[in-house]
Amino acid sequence: MGDTGPTGPVMDRDEVDRALARLGAEHEAIETSLLALQDHAGRRLLEGAELTGVTAERWSAAEASITLLWTYFDAYTGALRTAREIRSRRRWSSREDLVELTELLRGEAVTVAGSAAATAHAPTPHGGPGRLSERYSLVTLVERMNQLYATSLDMVVAADAVWSALPARIDLLAAELGRTRKLAHSVGVRPGEHPAGDDLERITRTLTRLREQVICDPLAFWTPAQGSSAPGGGRPDTTVYDREARALEEVRREIDAVLAVRQDAEQRIVRLRDVLSRADRTLAEARTARGEVLAKIAATEVPVVGGPPIVLQEQLAAAAEYRRHAQWHRLSPLLESLEEKAEDELLRARESLTAVTAPLAVRAELRGRLDAYKAKMARLGHAEDPELAEKYEKARRMLWSAPCDLRVAEQAVLRYQHAAAELLGTARRVPGQGGPVDRTGPGA
Repeated sequence: MGDTGPTGPVMDRDEVDRALARLGAEHEAIETSLLALQDHAGRRLLEGAELTGVTAERWSAAEASITLLWTYFDAYTGALRTAREIRSRRRWSSREDLVELTELLRGEAVTVAGSAAATAHAPTPHGGPGRLSERYSLVTLVERMNQLYATSLDMVVAADAVWSALPARIDLLAAELGRTRKLAHSVGVRPGEHPAGDDLERITRTLTRLREQVICDPLAFWTPAQGSSAPGGGRPDTTVYDREARALEEVRREIDAVLAVRQDAEQRIVRLRDVLSRADRTLAEARTARGEVLAKIAATEVPVVGGPPIVLQEQLAAAAEYRRHAQWHRLSPLLESLEEKAEDELLRARESLTAVTAPLAVRAELRGRLDAYKAKMARLGHAEDPELAEKYEKARRMLWSAPCDLRVAEQAVLRYQHAAAELLGTARRVPGQGGPVDRTGPGA
């Protein structure tokens, strides 16, 4: 094209018509987006909210950007209207019309008052101080509007996403908290009396404060998506909410445990009485056995038997008192502790009885061994052997006399076994002796 102007080659009629069609489509798209932004629920909420913190700062800038957007759009609309009017003057545009249209469509022919950007606190395209007026091309003006629209929409969408997600969830959790608090009071779980009651109060305060903060400063609870340039890319930050939800769930489990105590407290107390009673009887048996051992067994250490668990009996009485007065929150941990201690006490009593009666068990084992070998020798025709009979009688007197010296009696039984082995001609050793012993057992 040979004709040129300040903005380069002069556009022909076809180029002008195509440019007007494209700009008209862009104008329609921009207007639709601006109207959608104007009617966005998040923007209306932001306009009516008492904002604080980062949200107040960003909304102030976003409001200015939206105001500037409409200023730019009005200028864009005016320029497009002027271009259409020039094109519609005549069917076949003159060269003067084409030069004017080329300047309007391609050149920096749109003037926006500099006070508009300054009033809106919006950055100027050149980054310098605001001028009395700014001139833009239609292409630059569209890019500028797209930039302002994206930043404004990002802020509005983020605030709306937080408001749509967190307050409703907080309200649901608060309702669950109220039900849990009523249930807790019914079983005596109250602040200052039970840790779970203190936790409920703390959760209540935290949720109340969290809801106020979310309403006033939603962007403080927004986590932008890394690497995302789309408006509203990110998610609400639910860290505090999730933590309190978990804490409430733990409290609810503890209250459920208290409720379970209320349901089976009587049976558990009966079982505890039975376990402690068995422990007392076992200790009484151990004390009786200790007296018998001291009377019948000589030269042996017999452990002292402890007394009954007085402290556990007192705690059991306290548990029954808690149940009588429906103090379930105190009864629950006491029963758990008592059940463990009662089982330990029964085990201690049984171990004490076993330790005390050990010498009697040793004597019984020696008696059984001696009689078994005597029966074996009688079966083999050696019952009348004088030496064997003498050793048997000596061992028998030691084992059936009181007090019995177990060490001496055991040596006597071993000597009898040794003599029996020699008589049978075996060459095996008797445990504890230098001679042979029959390891085939008394019933071989």
